[in-house]
Amino acid sequence: MLGYILRRIALMVPTIFGIMLITFVIVQFAPGGPVERVLAQLQGQSEGSLSRVTGGAGDLGGAARGSGGGESNARYRGAQGLDPAFIKKLEQQFGFDKPAPERFAKMLWDYARFDFGNSYFRDVSVLHLIRERLPVSISLGLWMTLISYAISIPLGIRKAVHDGSRFDLWTSTIVIIGYAIPSFLFGIALIILFAGGSFVQIFPIRGLTSENFESLSLWGKLVDYAWHMALPLTALVLGAFATSTLLTKNSFLDEIRKQYVLTARMKGLTERRVLYGHVFRNAMLIVIAGFPAAFISAFFTGSLLIETIFSLDGLGLLSFTSIVGRDYPVVFATLYIFSLLGLAVNLLSDLIYTWIDPRIDFSARAT
Repeated sequence: MLGYILRRIALMVPTIFGIMLITFVIVQFAPGGPVERVLAQLQGQSEGSLSRVTGGAGDLGGAARGSGGGESNARYRGAQGLDPAFIKKLEQQFGFDKPAPERFAKMLWDYARFDFGNSYFRDVSVLHLIRERLPVSISLGLWMTLISYAISIPLGIRKAVHDGSRFDLWTSTIVIIGYAIPSFLFGIALIILFAGGSFVQIFPIRGLTSENFESLSLWGKLVDYAWHMALPLTALVLGAFATSTLLTKNSFLDEIRKQYVLTARMKGLTERRVLYGHVFRNAMLIVIAGFPAAFISAFFTGSLLIETIFSLDGLGLLSFTSIVGRDYPVVFATLYIFSLLGLAVNLLSDLIYTWIDPRIDFSARAT
């Protein structure tokens, strides 16, 4: 098993390299960029101010008032009438004065040491931005996964035991309807009903905690935290447990029909002993082993619209705004971290498989 783990870790290196290379190449051909964004701001073609640019780019404003055109101006839209020397200073500030291969090699070397640099348009390090938004993403991802599993596993087991009954039919209908409703649409409905829309205002619609959170007692902090998380979690959980519920049901049905279950029943074991003493471990293998992947999926990809609707500043919203704003250090850093964690979670899932069922031996499988 140790050899298998080491091989999987070794394979992460070329995988990460390929992901970063493909993304880097795409960015090179994507229209727009940080230099063009600053030039557009100078020309009054976009909102914002030059003072937001890091490294004192705002001090270059005087240099922008120059005559001339030249090749530097021709490369960028909105650069007409600006001093080419100013544009070169912008390129140097953002690192675009070096060839693309050199920039890519430097990025890989820095990222290997977890040095992600500073944001282009925020005077703060990328790691600081990520740390600021981790509590929101962890809260949404962790609690959504735990709650959805807490609902789906008991529900899926009961549906399997009562397969074909009225309970199975009407719960399947509810699960499918919940899965079909987009979480952001349900979130809007919750705001209208319970957060000061057209009906009552019971829950807040902004932030993870209240402004007086630090002055509250421990119990008060827990209540305040749950109060703020109630609506976004409800919106996320609605469709999250559908897949795991049906997966649990089908896994139990497959195991219940096997010969060892019939043998256990013939020996006189109670249905509860058969179900939880023999079937549960085998049936839950694929469900429990998929928990890390489900958490990572919810953690990184499942809450962008929910974060936007409920004004929760998490990693999903940070990544999206960074892509739109061409804040490349944040874009590449979040992609690198997400990819690294995703690969690590895949390995963790394999290890959980072997822990639940020692008969599985990945070390004997060719990689």
